[in-house]
Amino acid sequence: MGKKKRDSVLLFNSISHIYGLFYKIQKKRFKDVIEIVKKELDIREFKTILDVGCGTGALCSVLNDMGLKVTGVDPAEKMLNIAREKPENKTVSFAKANILERLPFEDKLFEASIASYVAHGMGQEERKLMYAEMSRVTKSKVIIYDYNEKRSLPTTIIEWLEGGDYFNFIKNAESEMRECFSDVKTVYVGVRATWYICTPKA
Repeated sequence: MGKKKRDSVLLFNSISHIYGLFYKIQKKRFKDVIEIVKKELDIREFKTILDVGCGTGALCSVLNDMGLKVTGVDPAEKMLNIAREKPENKTVSFAKANILERLPFEDKLFEASIASYVAHGMGQEERKLMYAEMSRVTKSKVIIYDYNEKRSLPTTIIEWLEGGDYFNFIKNAESEMRECFSDVKTVYVGVRATWYICTPKA
């Protein structure tokens, strides 16, 4: 694991308790977004789903409540500990794993996979690695839930301070994904948020 990746894991381990405070708010937002996007993609039609960069497990919990068999992966152990401690996540499988390395799952194991606000924090080559690995383990749809081109000033400042690749991501998100997937559909789920619904290449 490179220094940048180690630093990122250390950061998320150190702020895991702060993320934990927003668990209920995140759950409500995820429920609302899934309802918004239902006409384009009803996620409840899938049986199995992988949540990449699951953090404290808020999205995993929502998907589990909807009857899906859910697996969440994250490289930050302290994030996963919070996720595992939630009573509603008893039937969710959590694993410490980094999407930039080969995940411990066989090809096409999941019907769908989703990464929520993960892509924008990566460099271009890292994103392509993530897209490829999500495609490898996914049969039907890869969902990238992240920012769109309508950025706000506060987000711009925060992302600049964090030093990620936010600006390149939002400028090239769809065209970059089209290089990695056979089809990409964009669905706006908020003023500055989009579901990029991607079909893995055969």
